[in-house]
Amino acid sequence: MPKVINIEPTPNPDALKFLVNPAILKGGSRSFKDFGSAVGDSLGSALFALGRITSVFYMDRFVTVNKEPSAEWSDLIDPICEVIEELKLAEATAGEGPRVDGGGTTDEVLARINDLIDLRIRPGLAGDGGGLEVIAFDGQTLEISYHGACGSCPSATTGTLRYIEGMLQEEVDPGIRVVSW
Repeated sequence: MPKVINIEPTPNPDALKFLVNPAILKGGSRSFKDFGSAVGDSLGSALFALGRITSVFYMDRFVTVNKEPSAEWSDLIDPICEVIEELKLAEATAGEGPRVDGGGTTDEVLARINDLIDLRIRPGLAGDGGGLEVIAFDGQTLEISYHGACGSCPSATTGTLRYIEGMLQEEVDPGIRVVSW
């Protein structure tokens, strides 16, 4: 069973990052924005069942939990730790949704975009308890979705989004637009 070894604040005051050991996923990530989307996932379901939780995101060695703005962390931290520490590791398996597949040269551009995001964006977001998923790419517009602490953080939809767009315009194609939903 995993052990919560540290709890870190994130730039989002309504999100905390719970560091765990050993790893709870062998690869990929899982993200849930409501109880319904977490059905079938033992960790996600159990965390939403605590109440006042608005999203759950986890990767190999951390779980980021977002709470309602009116909820107090002092009421949630211990129950969250208990849920995480009761997880049976055999239940957690690798699993990140498949990447978007385009056609022709869009495939190559999308592969380059994903490589850049993997190298320069995802590690920083993970450091703050968040993540990013590529939803779609039509050759000009890249649709992304933020997860974890980034999912409800105001800077993710402004500064971070503009940084990603600028990086991709400079290194891939000046016409690329990035939108989040």
